[in-house]
Amino acid sequence: MAKLTKRSVDALLPPQSGQDFLWDGDLKGFGVRIVPSGLKTFVLQYRTSEGKSRRIKLGRYGVMTVDQARDEARIKLGLVAGGQDPALEESSPVAITVAELCDWYIEEAGEGRILGRRNRPIKASTLALDKSRIETHIKPLLGKRFAHSLKVVDIEGMQSDIVAGKTAKPRGKGRGGVPSGGPGVAARTVATLQSVLSHAARLDKINGHPTKGVRRLAGNKKTRRLSTAEIRKLGEAMRFAERNGESPVGLAIVRFLLLTGFRLSEGQGLKWEWLHANACYVAFPDTKSDAQIRAVGPSAAKLAASQPVRGNCPYVFPSDSGDRHYTAAKACLARLCAMVGIEGVTPHTLRHTFGSVAGDLGFSELTIRALLGHAAQSVTQGYVHIDEALKLAVTRTCEEIASLLAGKGEEARAERNSKQAA
Repeated sequence: MAKLTKRSVDALLPPQSGQDFLWDGDLKGFGVRIVPSGLKTFVLQYRTSEGKSRRIKLGRYGVMTVDQARDEARIKLGLVAGGQDPALEESSPVAITVAELCDWYIEEAGEGRILGRRNRPIKASTLALDKSRIETHIKPLLGKRFAHSLKVVDIEGMQSDIVAGKTAKPRGKGRGGVPSGGPGVAARTVATLQSVLSHAARLDKINGHPTKGVRRLAGNKKTRRLSTAEIRKLGEAMRFAERNGESPVGLAIVRFLLLTGFRLSEGQGLKWEWLHANACYVAFPDTKSDAQIRAVGPSAAKLAASQPVRGNCPYVFPSDSGDRHYTAAKACLARLCAMVGIEGVTPHTLRHTFGSVAGDLGFSELTIRALLGHAAQSVTQGYVHIDEALKLAVTRTCEEIASLLAGKGEEARAERNSKQAA
């Protein structure tokens, strides 16, 4: 391991993901860290007198030279040798900015050292959203502020700035959404910052929670559902698209989402090992509500089971190539709706439609919540222990929607009404 020099640091290339280190060959624990953005930071790794491993930042490369960083590292190691812990000094509330605190949170949570809901490590998907809000909104608006000096007015001011579009960006090259602000985005960003500050206070990075009492904007709750007429139109669009070159996998996912009420990620990412088609249930090892068993109706189970298996791909709905799952169901749904003039529909609309149809059939709110996965069934129980009312509800709801998609809803309903009248 060679001694760190300007040339060796300049030659360090950023990783595709995560972080890489280049360590000094002369001074143990002294090194430089690089992240995918190309940012290089001098760090010092050491053990305290109690044997605890610590890693602290010395400064950014470019602002600090290699020699300056090495001198600073020697000073810190001298404190360690004297029984002190430099990391405790750095955690002083006066010294840490919001940006530094956010970086600490992302790093610690990424290593599983910060526990979230149900006292479990924060999920990678949740952390990715947190990181996006931090980089897009929090750092540009509050990153340079000292965390301990924040007040309620600062946080609510950030919220207002996001709504006003101060952190909006024009669309760049490639795919992906555009940060444009709005009450929902602003409220979720405030929630992320509050989470960061709450964890920091609990773990003694700052003294107290500086944003207690902040009021978050109420988001616009999505209530759009498909009417029975629109479900029939969607069925017509599916049949037409099937004959005219639309992706059969995309069509299958759209149909499956409507027949189950699954979230988009749950439907697209469904794996064969989770599907128990004969018993009409899916055993998710992990969802937004943790591991759970989700009952599905016969038509949905048959649809999933009928998908062709592609090589070693573990997914029920595979992508066109490779061993990943299909990801373009949202675009497929948009094309279907455009064919028949249905507006304002997203994958979540299909989920809301499933719940609404269950409500139309007379099932209780508690049963509907269970159908949608808000009230999890234990995976250890097995399907036979799922409530009989839930089995009945998911079957009737699924088959009602399947009938509407096939254009048979009115005839079936008229036949039921005729029998009841007789």
